[in-house]
Amino acid sequence: MILFPAIDLKGSQCVRLKLGDMNQATVYNEDPGAQARAFEDQGFRWLHVVDLDGAFAGEAVNGTAVEAILANTTNPVQLGGGIRTLDHIAYWLDKGIARVILGTIAVRDPALVREACAKFPGQVAVGIDAKGGKVAVEGWAETSELTVKDMAARFEDAGVSAIIYTDIDRDGVLAGINWDSTLDLARATQIPVIASGGLAGMDDIMRMMRPDAQVLEGAISGRALYDGRINPTEALAVLGAGA
Repeated sequence: MILFPAIDLKGSQCVRLKLGDMNQATVYNEDPGAQARAFEDQGFRWLHVVDLDGAFAGEAVNGTAVEAILANTTNPVQLGGGIRTLDHIAYWLDKGIARVILGTIAVRDPALVREACAKFPGQVAVGIDAKGGKVAVEGWAETSELTVKDMAARFEDAGVSAIIYTDIDRDGVLAGINWDSTLDLARATQIPVIASGGLAGMDDIMRMMRPDAQVLEGAISGRALYDGRINPTEALAVLGAGA
């Protein structure tokens, strides 16, 4: 079970949003590279990075900050936000990103996702960001008519390495992971699912170790780590070596 610490980038700074609202951003570190290094020093073995500005712009905006992160950690990094073309994907994989996360483009152009999976096996994940059970796009600014399960089913045989499932209504508010919807999705697909949004503290960490949660690949933590609600040493000890 993997615990992915999150670095969300806005204006080249590490921030956390509340409910996906760019106007409700808390700055936690002005040096993304230093934050990446700190997470590795704490024992984490993966890193989840999102270019928030890029998600709205449809292209990389915080590229310099992402490169600083890559220069300061040996951990594999998964990156999302504004990655909309095969050229974008190839660019970041060439820079050293371990896997890219496709969100908006996975709704708009599923054929591109399939092509990317074939061209870059094991290095393409899909982000499913849900609001009221429907998939949100364009940096969560718009909601589609596509349901979460329909979105997952679309890529069942495409070679997607993981689904990052975010409950927007829980993101950044420390309300706890929406276990019902997250596990329901994980049981409905063969693609590994990573929970995102709402992880509040050690109760969620302990919940990850229950038998029914073992269908998950792991979970992403942001604000709870930055606010000290989760002790990295304790959390990683609970989750085991895979964390």
